[in-house]
Formats: sequence, C-alpha cells, structure tokens
Amino acid sequence: MDNPIDSRRDEMKIRVLVAKPGLDGHDRGAKVVARALRDAGFEVIYTGIRQTPQMIAEAALQEDVDVVGMSILSGAHLTLCPKVVELLRAQGQGQVVVVVGGIVPDEDIPALQAAGIRAVFGPGASTQEIAGYIRQAVAQAHPHPMDH
Repeated sequence: MDNPIDSRRDEMKIRVLVAKPGLDGHDRGAKVVARALRDAGFEVIYTGIRQTPQMIAEAALQEDVDVVGMSILSGAHLTLCPKVVELLRAQGQGQVVVVVGGIVPDEDIPALQAAGIRAVFGPGASTQEIAGYIRQAVAQAHPHPMDH
C-alpha cells in the first residue's frame, strides 16, 4: 500500500511568492513570470510593488511558501535580497529557496549567492528555465523521505 503522506506530497503544488522589494515601481516582468509559473502548475502569490524585506519575509511565513522569487531593477539587490534571506532564516524558513530576477550585474552574483540567493535570472532568462530551476531546487531542498 502506498504511503498516503508520500502521495500527498507528490500532489502538492510548489508554492512561490513573487515579490518586488524596494522602491522599484515597474512590475511587468514580475507579472509575466508569475503568470508563467502559474501556467506551469505552481501556486503563485504576488505581493505587489514596493515591499520591504520584512513584508516579504512575513508574507513567506504566512503563505508557507517553498520559494521566494524577487524581481528587482532598482540596483538595491545587494542590500534588500540578502536581508530577505536573513529574515527567512531568523523565522525558521532557511529551507525556502530564494531566487532573484531582474537587472543584476554579473559581478554582484557571487555576493548574492554567498548571502543565500540560490539563483539569479537576468533579462534573457526564459520562463521555462526559471520553472525548471525552481522544480529542481525545491526537490533538493525537500528530498523525498524514501531517498535517504
């Protein structure tokens, strides 16, 4: 007989919080990614523009998400994005996969990764690439109990 917990886990949708940290008011890209992730079968919560790191972390906790995806164009990524990771860890959500999309200079990517950002997607990234990465990263962050 199948373990009902295992089959329920397989049926659960990956929950993704899409957020726009900082004062950046342009959210077309975030909305495109949110829609594409929804179309790919994810459960997507979009927080809207002008979110503080605290608001994003609180929403991630309230919504019990697997992934936080931040879209940032303002240049404040080195300050805002690591702060979200720090807050997630402080509230016991260190397993949440955090990704960033938007305008991030290549030279800033290592600092973001060192701060706990799992991946950075630039303007050329396809929505299929983002969805594929999220599936893989969540599977690694929440391994199937029988895999051990």
